[in-house]
Amino acid sequence: MSILVHSVLNMKLIKPLDIDAPLDRFSEARAVEHVRVLSKEIDGRQVGRQGLKDAAQYIKTQLEIIKERAGSNMRIEIEETAVDGTFNMIFLGHSISFGYRNHTNIVMRISSLDSQETDPSVLVNGHFDSPPGSPGAGDCGSCVASMLEIARLTVDSGWAPPRPIIFLFNGAEELFMLGSHGFMTSHRWRDTIGAFVNVEASGTGGLAQDVFPVIPGDTDYRIFANDHGKIPGLDVIFLLGGYFYHTSYDTIERLLPGSIQARGDNLFSVIKAFTNSSMLQNAHERESLTAAANGSDEERPVFFDYLSYFMLFYSRKQALVLHRMLFHAIGIILAIIFPMIFSIFRLLFSGHSMNWFAHPYLAFMMFIPCSLVGLLTPRFVLGCFPLSQDVSILKMSKEAIADEARFWGAFGLYSLLTLAYLVAGLSGGFLTFSMTVFMLPAWISFCLSIKSFGYQSLRSTACYVIPLIPCLTYSVYFGGFLAQFLIEKMGMMGSLPPPYGYFIPDVTMAAIIGVVTGWCVGPLIPVAGHWLARSSIMQLLLQLIVVALAVSSQFFPYSTDAPKRVVLQHTILTADAEQIVDSSYDFTVVDSNYLPFLFKHAPEVAKELHIGSNFSFETTDQFHRQTWMALFPVSFLFSSSLKFPANGDDILKQYRYFPHISTNKPQMISDGGSRRVYLEFSLGSLKEIWVAVLNITGPLSSWSLANNILPAPETVDGGPPSYICRLSGDSPENWTFWLEASSSEALRVEVAVLDQYLMESTKKLKGLFPTWADVSAYSSYMSSYVF
Repeated sequence: MSILVHSVLNMKLIKPLDIDAPLDRFSEARAVEHVRVLSKEIDGRQVGRQGLKDAAQYIKTQLEIIKERAGSNMRIEIEETAVDGTFNMIFLGHSISFGYRNHTNIVMRISSLDSQETDPSVLVNGHFDSPPGSPGAGDCGSCVASMLEIARLTVDSGWAPPRPIIFLFNGAEELFMLGSHGFMTSHRWRDTIGAFVNVEASGTGGLAQDVFPVIPGDTDYRIFANDHGKIPGLDVIFLLGGYFYHTSYDTIERLLPGSIQARGDNLFSVIKAFTNSSMLQNAHERESLTAAANGSDEERPVFFDYLSYFMLFYSRKQALVLHRMLFHAIGIILAIIFPMIFSIFRLLFSGHSMNWFAHPYLAFMMFIPCSLVGLLTPRFVLGCFPLSQDVSILKMSKEAIADEARFWGAFGLYSLLTLAYLVAGLSGGFLTFSMTVFMLPAWISFCLSIKSFGYQSLRSTACYVIPLIPCLTYSVYFGGFLAQFLIEKMGMMGSLPPPYGYFIPDVTMAAIIGVVTGWCVGPLIPVAGHWLARSSIMQLLLQLIVVALAVSSQFFPYSTDAPKRVVLQHTILTADAEQIVDSSYDFTVVDSNYLPFLFKHAPEVAKELHIGSNFSFETTDQFHRQTWMALFPVSFLFSSSLKFPANGDDILKQYRYFPHISTNKPQMISDGGSRRVYLEFSLGSLKEIWVAVLNITGPLSSWSLANNILPAPETVDGGPPSYICRLSGDSPENWTFWLEASSSEALRVEVAVLDQYLMESTKKLKGLFPTWADVSAYSSYMSSYVF
């Protein structure tokens, strides 16, 4: 089962087509050539850098080439638009305002000659910008490449879509979905979209759908489906290879072969199905239908694939019936609790956590034996203290009566345990539901076999196990995928302060492995438990636990294939436009192995920062979230930081003016006592600005940002309520806005500007880190004003 699952997860069942593949087929090799240009030949596709403009030009050129190849049976329109906007959003649980301008979107519309401008269309969206410090081969060069190849395939196959297809290449997703917001609020085709497919990547391979709602983060799917469209659609993403997500290791070499081919073939089939669907409706038709149905969403389906071979689905109405019950077997609970206890015990004797991060098999080696002990404990205890009817059986002289009693006793016991799993299955989603479906015939088969073979016969056990094989295979498939995905994501899930944060990842992973073991082994326990719950097997499992404790502690948590994420911020405090007040290097990490671990294993960095043996992390490790305002709200994933002095002379040589805010006309005071302050924000002469963040505190009652709507106030480091606004977009013009105070009390405006350009000294410091550390480095220019 595991070998089959490995082949499915790693796309070995998919044969990528080469660059000479027929033109009427999607070719991974042709798509990878686009990835190579976007991630290797172009130097950085970040907002504020020239590389993003080069990427936009490359995409537009490729679309023009495709347009030239189109036949006479289709119409192709290509647009490059600059989007501007302002709005509020809740992201990662925090309220933020956004102001943006001049972000580039490239739109291609393929339609038949007789199509109308208002015809319902299918949107395919992907973003071509990448996060700071990442070449973005997976996220999302692979998405853009897939879309370009699908657009070419549509034209070269000669297929004229019955409904228009819109390809949106948006240039500002990493800044919290600004490109898609700009399209949905201003583009002339926004109301024609009847369905959409959002193409994303949270790794470098392994196809999945509808996952982001259950993990921290968001995609453009949110904008289309929830915030600004209510459009039905799919969120198709890469999930495996999460080690490299948003790091410098997200390169073309890390792409999982077969994944782009699988995604391309699936996307083209989905697009064809959507454009041929009679249910495709534009915004006006959709609103009318929703109003007539009183907003009911009972027809929304629950659907999933079985090992990538076929799809199962049922309606939400049916799901409400199937999933209404809840029951947790004692063995499943113990299968989760035992590995959690073991993980805590192991950490008390080891030097660091997350040993399994670079070696995922360690997680299974460490926690599966504990989970099995938990699963088998109820059955083992039951064997030590037999049921009363078993005791009475031993006293009976007649063998026939004893056999009959054994049968009914076994029947009752196994029926009770199996029914417990059935009820538990009804309470869950598609996995537990599939368990229910397969355990029912297995239970019937076993009950019938007892009469012929006896309840302790291997044949009876086989009659129970064989019908479960499809269910167990899927449990291994889904459970293995889930465990691998979460292991990779643990490197960026944030951390809690010591001493509790040290335990969180291992305890979490132990619980996940316990759940997976319960899925994969739990259905066998009602019948096979008496073969497994023996003292010899329990002793073997306990010995394996001890060995796992000793062996796993010897492994280093990180490698170049599983890097530790480090954030290096060169913080420059400025006054006015030309004065530097302070300059420092600030460090933080986003997993449970804190900064002392980092500098212990990076001696060259420690030496450069003058960290000696007498350095006290306890007195120096002071975390102030305000320091990391340029990354808000991602900064809430951090729990500790270190500050070291830096030389600011090279900054003065590099830049003449720094970001600053000034009043651009006299303030106005109303009769009611409120006052309006008119401000102008200059970004100075910085080179590669990604974003500017404003933190405004005081009696703010209104502002000109976000359509004059204030976001919910945030509290940073226990300070007064404040209002956060992120500003982005390339423009020679300054930002102008007004703030309105409800009283004469002062308004305080704190500014943090993230510049991707690094001074030579910062580049040198970054280069001293070992290869197992991925360092996201940038400069943050901070200043404060009172009005």
